[in-house]
Parts: sequence; structure tokens; C-alpha cells
Amino acid sequence: MNDSHPRKAQNEQGHETDHQLELSGIQEDRVALMDNLYTKHKRKSRSLSWGVATTQLTLLVLFIGLWEAAGRNKWIDPLLFSYPSKLFDQILRTAADGSLWPHVGATVTETIAGFALGTILGTVIAALLWWFPFLSRVLDPYLVVLNSMPKVALGPIFIVGLGPGFMSIVAITLSVTVIITTINIYNRFREIDSGYIKVVRLFGASRLQLFRLVILPGSFPVIIATLKVNVGLAWVGVIVGEFLVARIGLGYQIIYGFQVFNFTLVLSSLVVIGIVATMMYQLVAALEKRLTEGWRER
Repeated sequence: MNDSHPRKAQNEQGHETDHQLELSGIQEDRVALMDNLYTKHKRKSRSLSWGVATTQLTLLVLFIGLWEAAGRNKWIDPLLFSYPSKLFDQILRTAADGSLWPHVGATVTETIAGFALGTILGTVIAALLWWFPFLSRVLDPYLVVLNSMPKVALGPIFIVGLGPGFMSIVAITLSVTVIITTINIYNRFREIDSGYIKVVRLFGASRLQLFRLVILPGSFPVIIATLKVNVGLAWVGVIVGEFLVARIGLGYQIIYGFQVFNFTLVLSSLVVIGIVATMMYQLVAALEKRLTEGWRER
């Protein structure tokens, strides 16, 4: 009888060991399955990205080739529509003699200023509207009216008030970016889950702590996404401002090209705008990705 107890204990330990090994094998199989699924997903995602990029490049090459053939064979009027080789020759020539860079520098500086100020002011105004509900209700119809108003109509007012130059162009850009930024971010502030707000208030948080710990972090993805929207809006505002008042800049080059009937200059300026705007957009998209990843880790 004394020997039966050790044997029973040994049998139980053996069963436990077998059970642990079985569980360990199941876990390893699950990990291997998840790794396999993740590898397949990455491969599929990479294949999709390559397919999209290849299709985009193909469409661009076809468009440029068709445009070049149409211009050279005079299927379209080359005086009005020009063709790519003339445009790139114009860009390379003005870049080589240095006449292009002051215009690019002026437009990019105005765009960055309007973009940064528009995002910051829009976010601050949205925070004030959230902080003071009475102010929000008072200003709500005015925001709707300002958002629907054609911004070009405000240009002469800014020119008279601020003078023709950098300040008036930035002001026109702000009129385009600030209202949209304010509305988007303020709407996000209002849509934060009320459950989170109630929990934080139950712990005795002040309004400042509520904003800092719940409202602002919960709206961070929308704020970052607004940066990408503001890049395009800032370019629109700057070009409109340069149409009205500038003596330097890519918008001025477009207006000057129309005045002297040089449509190659007009279209080459548009190409430069497209290239620089795309570079700015990609920089903002990279910044968005980095900040969003950091926010998710937190």
C-alpha cells in the first residue's frame, strides 16, 4: 500500500506533463498559423501596392505619350495646348538660367505659412468653441456662412486692408484653410464618446484635464488627417492670391502667360505646381504615418 501512493503521484505527474506538452503543441500550431496568415497578408498587400503603382505609372505614360503625339501631329492646337516635350524644355531652361526658382520659392513659402497658420488657428478656434458652448452656439451660423462664401470675393478686401504682397496672399490662404479646419476638428471634439467623458468626470477631472486626457487624444487622428486636406487648400488659396496681387510666384507666372498668350508657360507652371504640391503632400503623409503610429503605440 505504501508503494501505491508514489506510483499514483508519478502517474498524475506524467499526465500533467503530457497535458502541458499537448497544450504547448497547440499553441505552437496557432502561432505558426498566425505567422503564415500574416505572411500571406503582407505578400498580398505588397502585390496590391505594386499593382496600383504600375497601373498609375502606365496611365501617366499613356497620357503623356498621347498628348505628345496629338500636339506634334496637330490633332490639337499646339499653340493652346502645347505638348509635354515643350513643357519640360521650358521647365529645364528656366531652371537652368535660375528664373524659375524665385517663383517656386515665393509660392512654397506662402503655402507653408498658410498651411501651418491655418492648421494651428483652426485647431485653436475649435478648442475655444468646445470650451465655451455659448460661443459655439453664437458663432455656428457665421461659420456656415463663411464656409459657403466664395473666398475669391474676400481677396480685394485683404488687398486693401493688408496691402498687395505676402500678407494679403497668406490672409486669402487662411480664409480657405481656417474655416474647414475649425469645422472638421470641432465636429470631432463633439463626437467623442460620452462614456469616456463621464468616466473621467466621475474621477473628478477638471475641464482642462478632460480636454487634455480625452478630447484632444481622441481627436488626434482627425487633426492629423486634416493636415493632408490643408495641403491642397493652402495651394488653392495661394494660387488665387497670386492671381490677384502677386508680382512673383507660380500663380503670377500663370497670369502672365495668359496675358502674353504663352500657354507653354502657363502649362509648365501648372506642371511645376503639381510636382511641388505632390512632394509637400507626400511629406505630410509621411508625417501623418509617423505621428499616427506613435499615437497608436501610446
